[in-house]
Order: sequence, then C-alpha cells, then structure tokens
Amino acid sequence: MRENLPTTLVASVLTLILGAAGVALAGEPPTSADLAAGLRATEEAFARTMVDRDHAAFESFLAEDAVFFGRRGEIRGKAAVAAAWKPLFEGPEAPFSWHPDTAAVLDSGSLGLTSGPVFAPDGTRIGTFNSVWRRGPDGSWKVVFDRGCPDCECPLSSDPQN
Repeated sequence: MRENLPTTLVASVLTLILGAAGVALAGEPPTSADLAAGLRATEEAFARTMVDRDHAAFESFLAEDAVFFGRRGEIRGKAAVAAAWKPLFEGPEAPFSWHPDTAAVLDSGSLGLTSGPVFAPDGTRIGTFNSVWRRGPDGSWKVVFDRGCPDCECPLSSDPQN
C-alpha cells in the first residue's frame, strides 16, 4: 500500500493542477458589463487616433463592410471610409474630437453601440456621434456603422420611452 501512496498523491495533485488550469483557461464568459467596458475602451482608442493624427490606426478600427453617414450621404466600405476621412487627419490639429458617454452591448456580445459628444478644437460641443460595433471571433471590436449629428437644444421628453 505504501508504494502506491506517492503515485496516488502525485496523480491527485496533477489532477487538481490540470483541472484548475483548465478552468482558468476556459474562464467564465465575459459579462455584458465587461464587454461594454471593453467597447468603451475601444471607442476611446478610436477617438485617440484623431487626436494623435494617426490615420492608419483609425483605419484599423474599421470593419471591411463599414458604412459611415456623411454630409453627402453614405460612405460604404473600409477603403472608401478611410479615403473620405483622410483629409481630416492632415494638419497638426484635429478638426474635432469625441468621446463616448454611452457604451452598451447585446447580451450575445456580438454588437455594441457607443454614443457621445463631439467637440470643436476650442471645446465647444458641436454634435453627437453614434457608432455600432461588431465583435469579431478574436474578441476585437470593429465599427460597422457611424453617424454624427449636429448638436441641438432639443426639449427633454416627458415620456421615458422616448
């Protein structure tokens, strides 16, 4: 019996270690809150590309099938969006900046929405952006829809559904 004790002990310890490692590797799936926090960080990094004047980094956040809504209508596809936005990255100063004040993700984790204010270089609020993001198999977020609108002084609705 004594000869089997070390073998049993080693087998038990290895089972515990490998079992714990398997649980750590599998991990718990991220919660909607975790995904929303990651999406917010992604939007912040996306916005930083404008401040940093880094067009290549901006382009890296675009989905291949992205649709941006501009003053002249829809801009479809990563290459077209990147080309349309390229002039905004020229020059030493960003023509505007933005940051998310909302980030929400579907329970499935596949799509998310970010929204927030857009500011002129002097800090004046000039609009609001709304972006829809798709999460890829690798967990990264890519923007699929983006639309901005001018700032307005709209009356608040008394209906909480609006």
